[in-house]
Amino acid sequence: MDTYNYLKKYYENYDEDARLISKHGMVEYITTMKYIEKYLKPGMRIIEIGAATGRYSHTLAQKGYRVDAVELMEHNINIFKQNTIEGEPVTITQGNAVDLSGFDSDTYDITLLLGPMYHLFTTEDKLKALSEAIRVTKKGGLIFSAYCMGDASVLLYGFIRGEIYNIIEQCLLDTETFDTFSNPWDIFELHRKEDIDKLRAEFPVTQLHFVATDGYTHHMRDRVDQMDDRMYKLYLKYHLATCERQDMVGYSNHTLDIFRKD
Repeated sequence: MDTYNYLKKYYENYDEDARLISKHGMVEYITTMKYIEKYLKPGMRIIEIGAATGRYSHTLAQKGYRVDAVELMEHNINIFKQNTIEGEPVTITQGNAVDLSGFDSDTYDITLLLGPMYHLFTTEDKLKALSEAIRVTKKGGLIFSAYCMGDASVLLYGFIRGEIYNIIEQCLLDTETFDTFSNPWDIFELHRKEDIDKLRAEFPVTQLHFVATDGYTHHMRDRVDQMDDRMYKLYLKYHLATCERQDMVGYSNHTLDIFRKD
């Protein structure tokens, strides 16, 4: 089974549309939107590569921005279309992040790459995806690239959920450095910050932010979901105050690398 079919099977059996709705899931969404909105200006054109069911694309289109979305999975595209409001300035195209040949260079003010780097397992494919995202972005435009982090998975899935010995037996972990290894059938590729820095260094870009989009949230997701509105508001304030602290970003399940095309 190739990577596409592993992903197809996964997304056809996973409610991606609901992922960012729970209180703990909303932390990632709120954080990501805060940083996107920091740079939005009227008239900007946006492309979302790997748009899934369109949570970000629809939100931005409903704010009046013209959004072109690209998504690989037909299942997600069907839901994306169902979620589209009449008159929304959004398009959806089936496509692959490593080949955006159907899109012109230097076109978009903001490029969102919020999912593809989760599912690319070779350096070659990761560099292709970044290269294509940068190519379609205007000079001076911004790229938002999201990643899944290895140490968060080691802690949450390995130690907290008690799967650490299974991970070791499957040769997914170096027991000296605790670096992680993934294969297409594992669905998610895991990174450390130095891996992400190394990928970005291949391109003429300037990093603006490196953000822990959910921070420690997933390690205490049950507690976060049980918070009353007052405590949840305070927790969000704490998270947003600390999400760029470099001594904490590695504990986040998801991170967001934000950089400008030079």
